[in-house]
Amino acid sequence: MDQGLDIVIRDATPADQPIIAELNSRLAEETEGKVLSPDLIGPGVAAILADSTKGRYWLAFVGGEVAGQIMVTYEWSDWRNGMLWWIQSVYVPVEFRRKGLFSAMYQHVESIVKDDQGACGIRLYVEKSNLQAQDTYRNLGLTEPGYLMMESILPNE
Repeated sequence: MDQGLDIVIRDATPADQPIIAELNSRLAEETEGKVLSPDLIGPGVAAILADSTKGRYWLAFVGGEVAGQIMVTYEWSDWRNGMLWWIQSVYVPVEFRRKGLFSAMYQHVESIVKDDQGACGIRLYVEKSNLQAQDTYRNLGLTEPGYLMMESILPNE
């Protein structure tokens, strides 16, 4: 899986805000062709790093270099009487892709979820056209629940 890489994963700290904002900006550009406003993404990342009830970031390192990030946010499930952890803002720079970074980050988060008595599962969303990611997720044991995601995003710029 990790192809011999020494991957170190740690909780992000407020000092990591600039690199996380940069990686999120790269993610938005690559996946959606969006340019994120620094006036929004910087404070948005800082807000999570300052308040773990909003979410949590982890960074993966290879040779001391940031090689990936993963974030979770939380959704209360009344049906399950527990918290679903939503994986979001996953980014692995091109030079580290296909080397097991996402799998390592996912397994790290999964181990924390399994130890959390209040957690009841993990969810994530994936673009319909991203078949490679879907295969990766299936190989990690995730299943398609049969829901179609819909949204209404309010303008904030």
